[in-house]
Amino acid sequence: MNKTKLSVKNLNLFYGDFQALKNIDLEVESNKITALIGPSGCGKSTFLKTLNRMNDLVENVKIEGKVSLDGEDIYNNIDVIKLRKRVGMVFQKPNPFPMSIYDNVAYGPRAHGIKRKAKLDEIVETSLKQAAIWDEVKDRLNQNALGLSGGQQQRLCIARALAVNPEVLLMDEPTSALDPIATQKIEELTEELKEKYTIVIVTHSMQQAGRISDNTAFFLLGEVIEFSETAKIFSNPEDKRTEDYITGRFG
Repeated sequence: MNKTKLSVKNLNLFYGDFQALKNIDLEVESNKITALIGPSGCGKSTFLKTLNRMNDLVENVKIEGKVSLDGEDIYNNIDVIKLRKRVGMVFQKPNPFPMSIYDNVAYGPRAHGIKRKAKLDEIVETSLKQAAIWDEVKDRLNQNALGLSGGQQQRLCIARALAVNPEVLLMDEPTSALDPIATQKIEELTEELKEKYTIVIVTHSMQQAGRISDNTAFFLLGEVIEFSETAKIFSNPEDKRTEDYITGRFG
């Protein structure tokens, strides 16, 4: 039995009067890739953001239930800055800071108090290597990150997330803005990263979920309809709605 990294119990989330998440129970296993699938607007990204309290930034949000990281309640017992260091996030559109490639990756470690250049150099190199982009950028670390291609920018954003040495990486449709070749690179990278990190990925692409994830949760209208090993969800789903979505009858 694999160790649970994130545990979600009876999670409800409201935006004002609208209930966006309904009674969600989910266990995210350590060093596995958990995919969240489902039609647009069904709560996948909202759920992802509850795992590192990004929803705290939204007005009129009310959250009930419990989200635990290694058994600690993240809404009551963990400082939010520390939480976001442990649970990093990569967004749908690459969003590098308008600064050099080097400074993008060094940004987090500096914010957490690392000042020594030799140490920062080491973190930048390691993070860029982990994000499979070091060879492409090592000769232009001082150039503006906005000059990179979309796929390179997204891998830089992954490097930036890894630079603070998180335990969990949340990815919100990280390849939806990328071409097929860049997408493949990110997918291969994600599979390598699970050796060291626990990954939760929201994806619109069923094929992507099938290719890279270990476990899959199917969301519909704010509920988790089914959660199981990816192979089982795709070959033998228990719920007719899961089957209908996966076979393309709606979505």
